[in-house]
Amino acid sequence: MIDLNSIQAELNYRETNMLVPGATPSMTAVRRRTNDHSKHGYRQDFSLDADRILHSRAYSRYIDKTQVFYLTPNDHITHRALHVQLVSKIARTIGRFLGLNQDLIEAVALGHDIGHPPFGHDGERFLSAICESYGIGFFYHSVQSVHFLDQVERKGAGWNLCLQTLDGILCHDGEIHNQLLRPDKNKTFTILDRQISLKKNDPNVKLIPMSLEGCVVRFADTISYIGRDIEDAIRLKLIQRSNIPIDCTKLLGDSNGVIVYRLVTDLILNSYQQPYIAFSHDISNALEKLKAFNLKKIYLNPAIKQHTKKIEELFGLLFENLLQDLKTKKQTSVIFTGFLDGMAPEYIQAHTSEEIVRDFIAGMTDQYFLRCCPEGLDQLTP
Repeated sequence: MIDLNSIQAELNYRETNMLVPGATPSMTAVRRRTNDHSKHGYRQDFSLDADRILHSRAYSRYIDKTQVFYLTPNDHITHRALHVQLVSKIARTIGRFLGLNQDLIEAVALGHDIGHPPFGHDGERFLSAICESYGIGFFYHSVQSVHFLDQVERKGAGWNLCLQTLDGILCHDGEIHNQLLRPDKNKTFTILDRQISLKKNDPNVKLIPMSLEGCVVRFADTISYIGRDIEDAIRLKLIQRSNIPIDCTKLLGDSNGVIVYRLVTDLILNSYQQPYIAFSHDISNALEKLKAFNLKKIYLNPAIKQHTKKIEELFGLLFENLLQDLKTKKQTSVIFTGFLDGMAPEYIQAHTSEEIVRDFIAGMTDQYFLRCCPEGLDQLTP
């Protein structure tokens, strides 16, 4: 009979021959709790992390979370579930050519937006202002992603994911523009926790992944959305393809497929057998200009902001109502029936009422959020 543990040993041995020296072998994975049954199984640690994220309840809620365009009656507009799948595919393609650990890449990619609240970056901004006003720090989705996977999932037990996975998720900041990323190695869980605290107190703190794999996901995040958002905006008639700056199209192309291909190709060529992940200077500059174009013409376009003020009001109202229900112990409230029911006492004891409400709202899908706000639902019907 085959010894399943010997299969894992064989896979680990293969990694030593397949991965480049700067890659992250599965044997180096570190977990907070060492009594995890993963050490007694035959799956490698980062592969197991990807499975745990994929089977988390938070992952299933990706399907109804806004990427950019919310309350849009068009089934072909990108939602967050598709976005993370695109990030995973693009990042694993890059990782394959660079000789990196594709299991770690997949785990980071699948989990990087778990903490995103409903209604995309607008929802993130609204929730952050509320959290800051209640003295529990700013809200940032990368911090919340780690928090969900580490302390909220499985009724407060968390998934006990590897340090390298959580670090990649925390440091994925795809909105920040970098030409080159060199891993910030030798992190520990103590350092990870300190960086989480820093990010909660100042969202502008710059964090760098500890692994080349984490760096790849960070670049892939941008690659996956930059052209896709343009295609969605064209489909919604917010812009025309001819509006894309000519100095960008010359280097990057004017369609999502060409943009992705050229960015991926440039990243591979400039990162191959290097201790960093990087774009060429010209491609990086063109990408930065394209991101500025997207910001002005798409993300800040008044045409997609018609419901923004009302949604902001609903965030404040829902937070206040749930906080009041929690403090008065209104057991029929949805925060008890839909979130705290069966939650581990350790989670409740370790979090303030405001933090519990934050976690509940952050985990909501767009439609669930609206169902919890019936007074605003009619006004927000597409």
